Amino acid sequence: MADVADDSFEPVVNWPHYHLDDGPCQLLITSPDHRIKIAWAGDDYDVWRIGASRNPVSELQWSARINQNTPPELVREFTSALADEWSEDSDTFLVARSYRWTDAVQPLLDAGWERKPPSRGIVEIISPDQLAGASIDVVNTDPHADTYVLWAGPPGWGTRAEAAFTARTPHYLIAAMATAFVDPNPVIRNKARLNPRLAQMAQLTPVPPPRPTPPTPRDIQRQAARRPAVVSNSSVPRWSTSTLPQVGAGGSLPPRRR
Repeated sequence: MADVADDSFEPVVNWPHYHLDDGPCQLLITSPDHRIKIAWAGDDYDVWRIGASRNPVSELQWSARINQNTPPELVREFTSALADEWSEDSDTFLVARSYRWTDAVQPLLDAGWERKPPSRGIVEIISPDQLAGASIDVVNTDPHADTYVLWAGPPGWGTRAEAAFTARTPHYLIAAMATAFVDPNPVIRNKARLNPRLAQMAQLTPVPPPRPTPPTPRDIQRQAARRPAVVSNSSVPRWSTSTLPQVGAGGSLPPRRR
C-alpha cells in the first residue's frame, strides 16, 4: 500500500484493518464497534471514502469523499479529529454541534479568506491567492447531498484537490481539515512526483539529505560480532614443497639405511 495512505491513517492505526483483494476498495478500516468506516481505493479518483452510521448495518448518517490529489496531511487531521471523538458509548461523532454552516469553515474566515455573496444558493470562500477555496450549498435540503466542498489547485484531474462532505457531517470534522488548509508549515514532497503545474505554483525549497548518524559504541560492538572470525597463521595447515625421493627402476623405494 502507498505511503500516502499510511500517513492519513496514522490516527486509526489501532482500529481493525481489512485488506480486500477484489473490488475498488483495497483497504477498509472500521472503528471497533463498526459504526465508522474508512475505505481506501488507491486506483480510484475518490481515494478516501469515510462515513459513520448509528449502528453497523444502518445507512450512513454522513459521508466524505476525498480525491487522490488531496495531501495526506489534510486527511490525517480529519481522521484524527474523528478518532478523538469516537467512543463506544457516545454518538457525538454522528451529529453537528451547531447549526451554523460557518462553523465548518471558520478557520478559513479567520485566516482572511474572502467570503463571496451567495449565488444560486452557493456561498464561495476564496483564498487570497485564488488557488484554494470552499463551496457551501446553503439551500439544498437533501441530507445525502455534498453540502460542503473544500478544494485547492487549478481545475484538472491531476491538479485539483477536493474533499466533499454531506450535510450532516459534524462541523468540527470539516473545520479540522479546514484548519490544515491554512497551516503555513511546509511539508516534504518529492519534486519528481509533483504535477508540473503544481510545482510552478508551489514555493519549493531543496532539503538536503540527513547526515548519517555516527555509530554508537554498542553499534560498533554489534558490527564486530557479525564479522567472520579471523584465522591465525598458526592454525593454517602447511604443505611441504620438497620433492619426493626418486623411485628405483624396479619400482620400489631405495632401502633405508640403518
